[in-house]
Amino acid sequence: MSKLVLFIFLVSGICSLNPKCLSAAEKVSETKPMPAKLELIKVKSSLDQSMQPSMLWAPATAKTTPTPLFVFLHSWSGNYKQNNAKWLQEAEQRGWIYLHPDFRGVNQQPEACGSRLARQDILDAIDYVIKHYNVDQSRIYLAGSSGGGHMTMLMAGHHPDRFSAASAWVGISDLAEWYRFHLKDGVPQNYARMILKSLTDKPGTSDEIDAQYRDRSPLFWIGNATELPLDLNAGVTDGKTGSVPFANTINAFNVLAKKNHTTPVSKAEIEQLWELGTLKDPQPSDQVTDETYGREIHLRRKSGNARVTIFQGGHEGLPEPACEWLSKQSRDTSGFGKNPAESR
Repeated sequence: MSKLVLFIFLVSGICSLNPKCLSAAEKVSETKPMPAKLELIKVKSSLDQSMQPSMLWAPATAKTTPTPLFVFLHSWSGNYKQNNAKWLQEAEQRGWIYLHPDFRGVNQQPEACGSRLARQDILDAIDYVIKHYNVDQSRIYLAGSSGGGHMTMLMAGHHPDRFSAASAWVGISDLAEWYRFHLKDGVPQNYARMILKSLTDKPGTSDEIDAQYRDRSPLFWIGNATELPLDLNAGVTDGKTGSVPFANTINAFNVLAKKNHTTPVSKAEIEQLWELGTLKDPQPSDQVTDETYGREIHLRRKSGNARVTIFQGGHEGLPEPACEWLSKQSRDTSGFGKNPAESR
């Protein structure tokens, strides 16, 4: 065999083993699968009779086989069209129905931002899916990040029996405090201006305005969710590198801790996390390794059915750990709505 032939033979053999040498046609099988195609649905509001949009994806078997329902809520400045592909991918891989409701869109109008209308839109969309698919009502899961984390906690507080479990990420728990956080020299900045558009005035203006802030703030309702498996998460730098201080998440957890007569996260611990990014004297639970997060855990506490995690990161939601935790939860919700007061 000539040296030239031998050289060509060796190069062709190496290329056959090296993906970089493959032609475009040969690489077709390596392309990523197409994401699930979402379907637009419109559901009539049971409060104002308007048609409200949601995006929906369901496995082919979901009409005949009991299937978990995953309700994912868009962020503060988003709507039902927001691209949450990573969360959708988690649902698709797990064979869950994926529901992405609008709940009155961007939080810059009174009908949005956790209003009664917005909350009912989520309930109505869930009812629609239950009517049209074989939903496993022991596995109705709720999750959201940022404004979706706010709405997740708010729905958990106002309607804890509608959900089997909920996972909230970097959410706002107190709208009045968040409004004040986004003042600069007394002047409302972007998020504070959006709150003004939604709540119509600043906190403290009147009893009526303050009642609206309270109604739309999870901090005042989440104590109703002691029976609901609830997963609360935030990045330790949020509030510095992000828009929602992580104390919003811890404060919500502390409401549940006090309701459960367990030890809340202390003010000193919150200050240490804020100033140092870590705890001086972490508890054993704070030193766990959770591979689904892929991040260092700085604080993890449990109280009853609730868990709080402060991880190394900023203003972000992590789909894999959220859905992995949700997948382990089961709680029957089929009785929801039998008492009319529950669905309002």
